[in-house]
This record gives sequence, structure tokens and C-alpha cells, in this order.
Amino acid sequence: MALVIGVDSSTQSCKVVVRDAATGTVVRSGRAPHPDGTEVDPGAWWDALQEALAQAGGLDDVVAVSIAGQQHGMVALDAEGRVIRPALLWNDTRSAAAAADLIAELGAEEFSGRTGVVPVASFTVTKLRWLADSEPENAARIAAVALPHDWLTWRLRGFGPQDPQLDELVTDRSDASGTGYWGADGYDRSILSLALRRDATDIVLPRVLGPAEHVGSAAGIRFAPGAGDNAGAALGLGARSGDAVVSIGTSGTVFAVTDAPVHDVSGTVAGFADAAGGWLPLIATLNAARVLDATSTLLGVAHDGLSELALGAEPGSAGLVLQPWFEGERTPNLPDATATLFGMTLASTTRENLARAAIEGVLCGLAEGLDAIRAHGVSPTRILLVGGAAQSPAVRTIAAQVFDLPVVVPAPAEYVALGASAQAAWALTGSRPAWDGDGSDAAAGSPVPGIRSQYAARLP
Repeated sequence: MALVIGVDSSTQSCKVVVRDAATGTVVRSGRAPHPDGTEVDPGAWWDALQEALAQAGGLDDVVAVSIAGQQHGMVALDAEGRVIRPALLWNDTRSAAAAADLIAELGAEEFSGRTGVVPVASFTVTKLRWLADSEPENAARIAAVALPHDWLTWRLRGFGPQDPQLDELVTDRSDASGTGYWGADGYDRSILSLALRRDATDIVLPRVLGPAEHVGSAAGIRFAPGAGDNAGAALGLGARSGDAVVSIGTSGTVFAVTDAPVHDVSGTVAGFADAAGGWLPLIATLNAARVLDATSTLLGVAHDGLSELALGAEPGSAGLVLQPWFEGERTPNLPDATATLFGMTLASTTRENLARAAIEGVLCGLAEGLDAIRAHGVSPTRILLVGGAAQSPAVRTIAAQVFDLPVVVPAPAEYVALGASAQAAWALTGSRPAWDGDGSDAAAGSPVPGIRSQYAARLP
């Protein structure tokens, strides 16, 4: 039995699954936490990966590995392969001003045409500009720029300060497409130079591998390209053209699988690539499951209690609207925004309505994102609702009332890690595996347009 490993190095934790390459059966797994914060020493990811791999039985009997990870995080390396400073993560908004500066200097249309994205604080290119302006000494030391999954793959293959072969860094097209300096024609070094305010032709960038390509290691293990987390989830779900995926985790995301790229000059939709040779137009929100966490804490209930309260309120929460921008927002691009509660009357201000308004606010924001993707000619026929929050009865019910497409809830699973393992099997066999899924449920309910309309009325 040939075994392959898929890794999800996410914002919150590292998950590892070991699968039979022939059948897709999960035979072992492991998990380890990551530290909180919007900047993290990558060494913490490495330690968590070691712990999760040990729980999953190690690498001795494994023939192929793929690491998927959170997108955009800036891992800056010096010539000796050392990490220069803690990585700025996707949810670090301190580079919002840098994003605005880059757009002013190059133009939104030029950025979109060349890279498929318009810079926001999440993207690596803006973090590099922030570094050049705020820590010029560190920026001057950069010999290579990697993303979280690139760096972990490099380290697990045996490289690092002990063997600093920077030209052995590899990545995939999905994660490269989230940097802001990669497009259909490859890396755009003039944009990288613009970001760093210096000639960047000598900076090493990870080689972009195709979906079925791989590189080796001293132990003889094949390493697949890896993927950004959303692209990994699409692989794990087996998402195809016609599917839209709504994921409610630390961030909220909506993405569709398409055969052609999307270019949105407004920057609302990021025209990312996927990990299978297609495209993954995506919107992301900063405020998702943590909105539900905060509301649960405020109401003094666990998540099942929040669900029960929300289902005790009528659709629309009696006019109570929570605009859930607790930590700024990426979509819409309002990095300095704060959350606001509207429509408070003596009748509407109840525990039940507040619980429901929190869920409606998160889902309405994601529905706005789906509309933005549709505006570019993408016509999904169903929604796959995933993430921890998708297991909440209230989230499922309200999702069916907010979205105007059938909502399908796949069985709970670590879909990013499963997608990475599918990519590892692809690298092993040369063809994308067609493993059976674990079943799904349809969310019961019909659209209630009033929920969206009262939320939209509160948008800026």
C-alpha cells in the first residue's frame, strides 16, 4: 500500500492526513496548534509540522507529500536561508497604506491585467512595500521571498540555514497568484522591484511547478507543488466548473472553479489560479467564524447555544443588523472599519435576534461576494458550504435563506489537507485521483430576500 501525506498549515493549526494512494482511505492523522497573531515566526509552523507528522506516524513509509497552507504570508529569507523577521500573515492589515500607494503608482487596471489582482493589505506585494518603508534594513537583506507552504516544503526536503539552497524553493500557481507579482506569464519582477523600491532581479522566487510535477528529497520522497489553502480545499472537495465554495473559518471565502481567468479592476474579486490548471476567482472576508465566537461569548453560550438562540428568531432578526467588521474588512476593502449593530429597538434587542443577526451578517457578506463573482460571467449552479461553522444547524438553515442557489454541506473533513494528499497522489501516479467523497447533505430552506435587502441597505 503506497501512502501519501497531505498537510494543511493554516492560520490556526497544522493538520496532517495520511492516505492510501490507491483508494483515498485515511489511515492516520495528526494535528498541532499554531500561535495566535497576525505575524508569526515561521519556526512555530515548523515545530507544529514536526509535532503533527509525529502524531501521524512520521514519514518512513510515505512515498509522496504535499503541503498546502495559508496564502499571502511573507517569509523573507537572507542569503544564508535564515528568516529575516516574523512573517506577516494574510490578516495583518498594517500594509493597507502600502496597497493604496502601489495602486496609485501602477494603477488598478494595470495590476489587474498583469497579475489578476488589485493589491489589498492581505497580499504579499503590499507586505514587501511595507517592509521597504518601515524596516528598510530588513528589506535590504532579502535574498529570497517565499510563502508559508513554500518554506515548509523547502525545510521538509532538508533545506534551511544548514543547507541554504535558495534555488530549491518551489511553489504552485495557486499560491503564486496570491502574491500580487505573478501572472499568467510568470513572475512580474518589475512589480516586485516597485514594491521593494529597488532592483529585485537578483531575488530568488520559488519555481512554479505544474499540477502533476514534483521535486525530490534526500529520503527519496516525492514532494508535490503544494497549494494555497483555498485551492487545496477545492481539490479536496473535488470541486468542478459550476461549483461555488463558501468556507466559514478564521476568514470567510467564496470561490468558484472556472476554465478562464477573471480580471476585476475594482479589486473585489481576486483572479487567483487553482491547483489543477484552471482558475479560482475568489473573494475573502476577514470576519467569519470569529464573529460567531465573539457573539457566543457575549451571550454566554457555547456554539450549540448560539445556534439554538438564532433558530428561535425570525428571518431578518426583527430588523436587527450586525455589520460584522470587527477587525477591519478585506471585502469590501475597509481595513480600518469596525463592527456596527443597527436597528436596535426595545422589541428587536433580544438574545435570539442578536444571535441570528451575527449569523446573517456573516452570511450576507459572503453572499455579496458571490454576487461580485457572478458579475464577471461566472454562473455557479450550487454552493458547497464548508468550514467548522457549516456544522451549525442555524448556519445551514440561514445559509439556505440567504443564498439563492441550492446549498450542499459536505461531510465534515479537513478538506485542505485532503486536497493536498490528492495532489501528492497526483504527483505519484501522474493523474488526478478520483477518490469517492464522504457524502453530503442539502441544507433545508428557501431564500428569504428580505434578509439580504436589509443588510445591503446598511452597506457604505
